[in-house]
Amino acid sequence: MPVRTTQSWALRPATPGDLEAIVELRAVVMRPDLVRLGRFDEHRVRRRLRDSYLPEYTSVITADGRFGGSVTLRPFEDGHCLENFLLAEKLQGQGIGSAVLSVLLARTDAEGVPVRLNVLQGSAARRLYERHGFVLEREDPVDVFMVRRPPVPTA
Repeated sequence: MPVRTTQSWALRPATPGDLEAIVELRAVVMRPDLVRLGRFDEHRVRRRLRDSYLPEYTSVITADGRFGGSVTLRPFEDGHCLENFLLAEKLQGQGIGSAVLSVLLARTDAEGVPVRLNVLQGSAARRLYERHGFVLEREDPVDVFMVRRPPVPTA
């Protein structure tokens, strides 16, 4: 699936020094959905990322050479778990998220393993994931749990 973007972007390995920029971005981009769900807590939204940050599995997204977001793809059960896929609001809607997701899914498809994630109920991000082949696995009043299995090889 070709992806068109209006800015140049790249992924680079995250470092421990990236944590605070990612934490602040998470608080900003998740706020509307968390408020809508009655779950926003100014401190908890930051603490949850600080407590779970895994720089060895995290990539920083840069756009035109500047920090623009992050994504974590960590080993999980029989495949990977996609977490903290965060993109600055000014970069959303330009194809960067789709391009990043395509790169990550090409890696997991090459490994032949599924990818799991959860997205907040009512989040616009769910449509992005569905366009890339994620399907509903289960849901609760707050989260939607999705899975994408690797394509079946054709002979």
